Amino acid sequence: MSAKNDLCIPVSEGKSEPENSQASLKEDYDFDYSQRGQWLRAAVLGATDGLVSVASLMMGVGAVKHDVRAMILTGFAGLVAGACSMAIGEFVSVYSQRDVEVAQMKRDRRNGNIDQESEKEALPNPIQAAAASAFAFMLGAIMPLLAAAFIADHKVRLGVVVATVSSALVVFGWIGAFLGRTPVIKSCLRLLVGGWMAMAITFALTKWIGSTGL
Repeated sequence: MSAKNDLCIPVSEGKSEPENSQASLKEDYDFDYSQRGQWLRAAVLGATDGLVSVASLMMGVGAVKHDVRAMILTGFAGLVAGACSMAIGEFVSVYSQRDVEVAQMKRDRRNGNIDQESEKEALPNPIQAAAASAFAFMLGAIMPLLAAAFIADHKVRLGVVVATVSSALVVFGWIGAFLGRTPVIKSCLRLLVGGWMAMAITFALTKWIGSTGL
């Protein structure tokens, strides 16, 4: 009776690491970065709006007044008013969106086309969006205020404000491009040029109106 020999052939696992890395890369490509759009839009919009609007206000006042106290008070008033405006606007916008989605969910529920457990998770939170928008605005607005607060020389103060705003706009553009997986240079240049235009227009128009004696 002939003996039976079992031949065991080891299976190499050397390809597991490349396969894992390919799977991870595929998951990265398959990830829907548009899901980040809502909170990313609110955060970037709030911070950029706070930075540019308050800096432009300070540049406008600095065009006709050399007093640092006037610039700081104007910037602070812009910070408070802008944060309240952003919070209210975001609350109303998100709440309107929530009402539309709730109405759609009710129609889908009557037709049996919705999972009731995921209803609340799918709804946007207007209070959270309003708070995030206001906080982002204040975060951006505080930068030119801190930059100008401790500089006595008028021309140096204006230059420091412009330099601070430019640096912050580049950072905001890079963060937005990184999180949204969009071109970095285009995002940074778009914010930078827009901020420069806002400050330059405000400064020039205020200077012109101040020189006319109105």
